[in-house]
Amino acid sequence: MTEAPAPMRIPIVTKLLLIGCVLIFMLQSMDRTGWLLWHLALWPLGMPSVGSYGEALPQFMPWQLLSYGFMHGSPMHLIFNLFALWMFGSELERYWGSAAYLRYILVGIIGAGLTQLAVGLLGGPLQPTIGISGAVYAVLLGIALMFPNMRVMLLFPPIPMRARTMVILYACIELYLGVFTSNAGVAHFAHLGGLATGWLMIQYWRGRLPIKPRLRLMA
Repeated sequence: MTEAPAPMRIPIVTKLLLIGCVLIFMLQSMDRTGWLLWHLALWPLGMPSVGSYGEALPQFMPWQLLSYGFMHGSPMHLIFNLFALWMFGSELERYWGSAAYLRYILVGIIGAGLTQLAVGLLGGPLQPTIGISGAVYAVLLGIALMFPNMRVMLLFPPIPMRARTMVILYACIELYLGVFTSNAGVAHFAHLGGLATGWLMIQYWRGRLPIKPRLRLMA
């Protein structure tokens, strides 16, 4: 009698990311004063320090380039991001190893945040950015480059396609929405920044940028 295969465990970094985002969201739900949003969300550069009624307004702080990624605006925002991290991030972490994957995620969060700050300086809405979506888009880019022919099933619309096709489709949608719509509730350019940062990180690891890594992690 053969034993059933053991269930595949969630890798450690992915697991900690899932737990961290859930815990922070729970704290957000209990924070009636808005302290977490004030201090941990990513606030645009150039925010006025005083409002129209003389009240103090939140300002950008350097740590927000990481902390914003662990906050979320709604249960669905949290669920979709964590589902993508579990589904695709686990694959990348198993393929690259936990240390490289952790660096990739952190750089993705920071790169998406910097992109959103740049958009704000160019006239974007003066509102906070929260969520790990930028890093999720970096993860999707990693999946598309490492496993371009992987068959994935989209949630919206529920049709199968190759990972590479999925990322190209998502990138086109985000670019269109970012340029031609005024949906102030979604940081479309942060998503695109996550894609671009992921691409740059992988090119760096492959030794294809002017700055070379000490150790090439992939061909």
